[in-house]
Amino acid sequence: MMFIGKTIVIKYGGAAMLDMAGECSVMEDVAWLAGSGAVVIIVHGGGPELSALQEKLGIEPRFVDGLRYTDEETIDAALMALCGKVNKDLVRQLENLGVRAAGISGIDGGVLKCVKRREPDLGYVGAIQKVDTGLLDVLLEGDYIPVISTVGIGSDGLAYNINADTAAGRIAAGLSADLFITMTDVPGVLRDVNDRGSVIEKIHVDEVIEMIESGEISGGMIPKVIGIANAVREGAGSAVIINGRVPHALREWAEGAGTGTRIIDGQR
Repeated sequence: MMFIGKTIVIKYGGAAMLDMAGECSVMEDVAWLAGSGAVVIIVHGGGPELSALQEKLGIEPRFVDGLRYTDEETIDAALMALCGKVNKDLVRQLENLGVRAAGISGIDGGVLKCVKRREPDLGYVGAIQKVDTGLLDVLLEGDYIPVISTVGIGSDGLAYNINADTAAGRIAAGLSADLFITMTDVPGVLRDVNDRGSVIEKIHVDEVIEMIESGEISGGMIPKVIGIANAVREGAGSAVIINGRVPHALREWAEGAGTGTRIIDGQR
């Protein structure tokens, strides 16, 4: 198998996590990858779970230009939802599949060190300063799959919510991962947003800006693709975007049968 001994960082979260059956198939595919000899790290979000907990706690979710504003009550809820329920549910599923997994946050071992994001002001939302892979190295050496929630520790010692796509990309670069997989709710970058069959199979990182300017990459896919391209430029071998809501899409793609958009360094 082509992934034996390869380090793979998987970003899983947001819309891709809304389907429980799909989530189970994703964890089954992760267990399959690990059992096939790959070194796997999961980085997850969980915005819907956080919003649901806010509703239960009587906290009104607030957004600025589509981005979640994180006040003191919301960062407490993020610690409960992301570092607690979502993280431990994923670990539990992997353990039930016979895979050794360890659930941590970006706070543990200082994995995600950050400063408060300034523009726009989103409250307790962090911009990553440094990724410290020390704890991840220890877990990987012990044959554990690290399952990482994206709450980091600030230079002021406070907890900060961090965009999961950004965090996953930085972790993939910090580990010099061979492959960075982003699981979302679309089959890849589409030439026509109204045609889910128009997947662009491969993009070179030096084509990304040109494709944004031409409109081939648009909307919410822009920050996602830019973050992925940066991860590849900064140390990840290559990256792929696949639809995490399709059952066993991860395994199908790994076996060459599925669809997705691969992003590579044009100099390699």
